[in-house]
Amino acid sequence: MGDQDPEVEITGEQATAPEILESAIESAQNEMERGTVGLLLSGFSAGLDIGFGPLLMAALLTFTEGGFGDIGTELLLASAYSVGFIFVIIARSELFTEHTTLAVMPVLDDRESLGKLGRLWTLIWVSNVVGGAVFALFVVTLMPNLGVANPEAFVTIARKMVSHEPRWLFVAGILAGWLMGLLAWLVTAAKETTSRLFIIWLVTASIGILHLPHSIAGNVEVLFGVFISSEITALDYVTFLGLATVGNVVGGGVFVSLLKYGHVVRGGG
Repeated sequence: MGDQDPEVEITGEQATAPEILESAIESAQNEMERGTVGLLLSGFSAGLDIGFGPLLMAALLTFTEGGFGDIGTELLLASAYSVGFIFVIIARSELFTEHTTLAVMPVLDDRESLGKLGRLWTLIWVSNVVGGAVFALFVVTLMPNLGVANPEAFVTIARKMVSHEPRWLFVAGILAGWLMGLLAWLVTAAKETTSRLFIIWLVTASIGILHLPHSIAGNVEVLFGVFISSEITALDYVTFLGLATVGNVVGGGVFVSLLKYGHVVRGGG
């Protein structure tokens, strides 16, 4: 969802599937035509802003007596996790996992090339990751001195993401990408900011409470641990980021892009 998304005028009480598809395709085409500097700056901003979700999670873990596994704390942490996504998506900054869905559709419709899709994904992914790394480094340097979040809270969050087998990371990454693809589709269909806020919270809080690996938010979460503790290694980080990214692409690209496009175009809308 970029800074200059075109709006497709939709009449009636609810958008039809073909109208949603057309809006998604036009939005993705608009992003593919943006300049390199604009995409990098928007992606870098998204990487920074999404870090506020994991930061709030660390603060809540510090302030509460509960932890992962305690239902009350889990719900609070899931809602905190969604905050970063709200900042990014409502502001229409460039988030990689949305484009694993939306940007595939113009290619499927023969309106854009695979080369343009690859360019868009690469620029957004790199700038998201760099922005998240800058945010994580800034936070772990500053926050302990402010007494808002304990270093152990950051390590706890990172440990939750890297303590699983690679196979789980990949499969769970598919589920996270699937949910983010649905989010992109539903936000495209929603007309009002209030509706979009609720959809973003519902989907991303679900990702949070299920502890599914989102490559960009998880980039910040794992780097918290890498920068603070030797317990989380650079290999843990690279493994997480690689498997989560591929899983997210498969989940969003296959289970949303291909299926949504197929059922609208091949199924007659």
